[in-house]
Amino acid sequence: MAAERHRPRGRRQYLERRHRGRPCHLGLAQVDRRRRRDPEPLWPGDDRADDVLREGRRQGLRRRSFHARRRNRPAQGSAPDEQPLGAPRQRSGRAMSGLRGWRAFFFACAVLAASGLTAFVLHRKHEFRNIHGSSSVEFVTTQAKPTRPEEGVAWPRYGFDLAGTRNAGYRLRPPFRRVWAFNNNATLLEFPPAVAYGKLFLPTWDGRFLALDARTGHLLWRHRSGRCGWGTPVVWRLLVINTFIGHECGSPIPGTDGEIVAYAQRTGAVRWRFRLGPCESSPLVVGGLVYAGDWHGHVYALDVRSGKARWVFKADGAVKGSPSFADGKIYIGSYGGYVYALDARTGKQVWRASAQPRLGHTGWFYSSPAIAHGRVFIGSTDGKVYSYGARSGKLRWSYTTGGYVYASPAVWRDRVLVGSLDGLFYAFDAATGAVRWRFRANGGISGSASIVDGVVYFSTLAHRTYGLEARTGRAVWIYPDGEYTPVVADSHRLYVVGYRRVYAFTQRARS
Repeated sequence: MAAERHRPRGRRQYLERRHRGRPCHLGLAQVDRRRRRDPEPLWPGDDRADDVLREGRRQGLRRRSFHARRRNRPAQGSAPDEQPLGAPRQRSGRAMSGLRGWRAFFFACAVLAASGLTAFVLHRKHEFRNIHGSSSVEFVTTQAKPTRPEEGVAWPRYGFDLAGTRNAGYRLRPPFRRVWAFNNNATLLEFPPAVAYGKLFLPTWDGRFLALDARTGHLLWRHRSGRCGWGTPVVWRLLVINTFIGHECGSPIPGTDGEIVAYAQRTGAVRWRFRLGPCESSPLVVGGLVYAGDWHGHVYALDVRSGKARWVFKADGAVKGSPSFADGKIYIGSYGGYVYALDARTGKQVWRASAQPRLGHTGWFYSSPAIAHGRVFIGSTDGKVYSYGARSGKLRWSYTTGGYVYASPAVWRDRVLVGSLDGLFYAFDAATGAVRWRFRANGGISGSASIVDGVVYFSTLAHRTYGLEARTGRAVWIYPDGEYTPVVADSHRLYVVGYRRVYAFTQRARS
């Protein structure tokens, strides 16, 4: 059977439309048209394309060509009184001197214009340069241990904790044994589930919202929203809250609105709805309020019990990432090229920080921020990873990768871990931005990483999931499925989100 029957109708065209707002929408991964069977694990070392690259320096020789211009001497003519009758009159010395003066003037103007343009370009390049940070400026050396959510809630939201560090303290390490797999009927699964009360909660591209049994993978309940889900739900007490785009995935006519829907976690019954713009911002709940953004640039704070709006903030561009929280502030990025810190209770702007300009333009923030060490870490479509002071909003360091950084950073101890579409996974020093190690994967990296027990997991657009030692970058586990954000966990199992399947793994006893 052709592979087209195993994918949502029009997925390629819809992906093009969805990514049209992103700079790399033409660089989407090619879809494998062969029928794919359940994958089997790969072991590090099977693929020679995988490697850990240590930070080095490239040396090169820049050569310039200089071309000398040769001016021919004018031909000597006869004296004016000796010119033949009817011959053209030669220009006088004063006229020739004036002509040479105008030529010199225009030449000087051209030189000045070229010099000004060169200075402008060099200035812009200087503005976009990498900024090296310091551990003595707005940096907290200590970092709290990974927190565990409330009883019964294993992985409550997209970034795991309120600060979005994506670092869980569960004791699960390779080798693993697969215990079940859930097939989503060929529908793409882009975002990972939330895990709570023995269930996995996840939206799908065909407009369904599912609850799976965490132990068996069996479907417990589902709700047809008629809208596309491009985010991870959040669990708060007995509610599961998710955001939706205003249309079904694959629809030829995009919608102009979206929804935030609260479900009863036991039955899937709808408790409340809130209408907003198209929304793919994974929600956050803190202090009795639900926070999310939409494509129209609004950031909303809703009452978690009733769904009524408490405040609305208007950003300078579409808000597609997930908000994070620390020290009474909500942090979020926008497609206007800014990162915002907002007062969590009132929505008042505390500070706004820009990406570094490049020839008059700035990158966009699709990435969600991670808050740690007194810093805000976030990726941008300009290919940079940024670190801002959480209190001041001042730029503390930046680093340019070789591709767009859609992924949200994860934080492990003093390491900031994030992948880029250049196919490299980076570990940065949290204080300075220096590269501690790099790992070359088999394809571009669009989704965010997760850390479980000191192992960082990420997937590539070439359908492979890696597990690396967070300290060294050494590959310890590889699985041949996955595309975006692959891993969540609880105290018993590691859950891997593949292209259209969800897998559950338990830790295999070491021999």
